[in-house]
Amino acid sequence: MPKINGNEIRPGNVLEHDGGLWVAVKIQHVKPGKGGAFAQVEMKNLRTGSKLNERFRSADKVERVRLEQKDQQFLFETDGMLTFMDAETFEQIALPADLLGDRRPFLQDGMTVVVEYYDEEALNVTLPEKVICTIAETEPVVKGQTAANSYKPAVLDNGLRISVPPFVAEGERVEVMTETFEYVSRAN
Repeated sequence: MPKINGNEIRPGNVLEHDGGLWVAVKIQHVKPGKGGAFAQVEMKNLRTGSKLNERFRSADKVERVRLEQKDQQFLFETDGMLTFMDAETFEQIALPADLLGDRRPFLQDGMTVVVEYYDEEALNVTLPEKVICTIAETEPVVKGQTAANSYKPAVLDNGLRISVPPFVAEGERVEVMTETFEYVSRAN
């Protein structure tokens, strides 16, 4: 595995640190008045989900891990386990639903996701950047209410609450960002 300097860590990098596999979530480069500069890295353990804040100086070496990424199709959920199928080998794998965290409602039947593997162990599931959902309920459209930057609450068909522009009505299909839960646009 390649070693990188502490100042080369980027968000999304997977690192082997203190005997565990960690993904870098947030990085802040700090240059204090005294002493050398360092990177303040917020990391999340890929196996346990625990978080850790660590300082890395540019002289510190860390192991960067490359995860194998495979496209998998979501089939179904049973007893808190999500079943995916490899698109090439048709092999099926069951992963815990809490691996997706609060993004779980965006997972739709037949959706293709990226599952990241370390050796043979599945560690992470990445949803598509944007998904199309239907507005289940929202306030009615009011003519003439087109003030800039005004949003109204809406509930999606998967139960999540988001904010949408005032012209979006119930029953419309919209694109939503899976990371930030933000409205993007109307879907065709």
